Amino acid sequence: MLNELFRRTEIGTASRESGGLKKSLSVTSLITLGVGAIVGMGIFVLTGKEAAIHAGPALTISFAISAMGCILTAFCYAEFAAMIPLSGSVYSYSYATMGELIAWFIGWDLILEYLFACSTVAVGWSGYVVSLFNGWGIDIPKTLSESTFIYTSEGWGFSGSIINFPAVFIVAVVATLLVGGIKQSAMINNIIVVIKVVVILLFIGFGLSYVNVDNWTPYIPENTGEFGSFGLSGILRAAAVVFFAYLGFDALATAAQEVKNPQKDMPKGIIASLVICASLYVLVTAVLTGIVDYRQLDTPAPIAYAVDYVGKGLSWLSPFIKLGAVAGLSSVILVMMLGQTRIYYAISRDGLLPQFFSKLHDKYKTPHKSTIFAGIATGLIAGLFPYGVLSELVSIGTLMAFTIVCISVIILRKKMPHLHRPFKTPLVPYLPLLGALVCLLQMVSLPWNTWVRLIAWMIVGMIFYFIYGIRRSKLRKK
Repeated sequence: MLNELFRRTEIGTASRESGGLKKSLSVTSLITLGVGAIVGMGIFVLTGKEAAIHAGPALTISFAISAMGCILTAFCYAEFAAMIPLSGSVYSYSYATMGELIAWFIGWDLILEYLFACSTVAVGWSGYVVSLFNGWGIDIPKTLSESTFIYTSEGWGFSGSIINFPAVFIVAVVATLLVGGIKQSAMINNIIVVIKVVVILLFIGFGLSYVNVDNWTPYIPENTGEFGSFGLSGILRAAAVVFFAYLGFDALATAAQEVKNPQKDMPKGIIASLVICASLYVLVTAVLTGIVDYRQLDTPAPIAYAVDYVGKGLSWLSPFIKLGAVAGLSSVILVMMLGQTRIYYAISRDGLLPQFFSKLHDKYKTPHKSTIFAGIATGLIAGLFPYGVLSELVSIGTLMAFTIVCISVIILRKKMPHLHRPFKTPLVPYLPLLGALVCLLQMVSLPWNTWVRLIAWMIVGMIFYFIYGIRRSKLRKK
């Protein structure tokens, strides 16, 4: 029985199985998909909250710590993505290296990660749309633009809102778009990426002249006596939360099976998109906390707030910032939902989820049923829950996935040293070990209630596996 739980897929065989997904992505499409997924929620939403309540101006250090963990992990991702170019990302890598039980464990974790990531960004998108409409004189009532539930130090409660309708709306639009095919979705994403990067560069360029260096003093605010509330622990807590911002390069790995030349293009796409985005995050954070005192930034639309705070000098930029944020967050939702549906597809393809999730559309060759399911589930979560709780769950799920990727590289190098690797992670085992340690350090910095929710989710997943997955596993039948 124990041996059956750790059955592994054959890497050579797995890499040759196309599964019917259409190969239509180039290296340029991969980089823009990566930038599309990474540059969004972190810049347009999380920067303000994390500066205001956790790190202050030192949020730049938080982004740098997260970026370091991501870059270390990215080399490990690149090795696997080139070697095992399959949908499913870490799930597929784990199945080939550590066996079915670990693969299911991480696959279930990825479902949580992408489901809540997509929902979180949809809530952020809603905040910017409401702000944009207010600027046009159109008022969207709070009963239709805020989450149904709220979470405070006293626990869960009702906000008085019916549902966050804009968040539900954008999820429905993106799901419809993805059913039509990844090539068309990638083309639209490319246009959106250009728009939002231009807007961000405008903010950095013109915002620099309004920076007040006094706002950077103290650069690291003194800890309030509570772990995670400023000081070094605040920097680490913020780093763990904003790690969510870098999730996009994992989404690239989930689409590996639809890349024209994955062995060469996946490493380039993952590493290039990460370096570009990490640079933008640090620059935007520095300018943002230089324009506005960090204590005033706990708002769903911090960049828009900073532009409005300056007043007449940057008032012309305000509508562009809001439009860029709306467009930018739309592309993040698109890539996150793409990743989510490909995770469902990969796990279903192996028999661990119902075959419903791996059915492909006759015309578009997309997992349309998975996409519809993802749209419904994501829309409900985005409409009902606040972004603060959602973002912490995403971060801990992402950090766990990244840790397993780093460890998997070391295991596979030991077990199969002669396996063909089109791209090799340098300095094994030291670099992967350092990547895993950076991720683990950020995980332990997250609140205990976030761990409780993660443990509860994983328990449900294990119950499902032993009731359904272990009996339907295609590898077991073979």
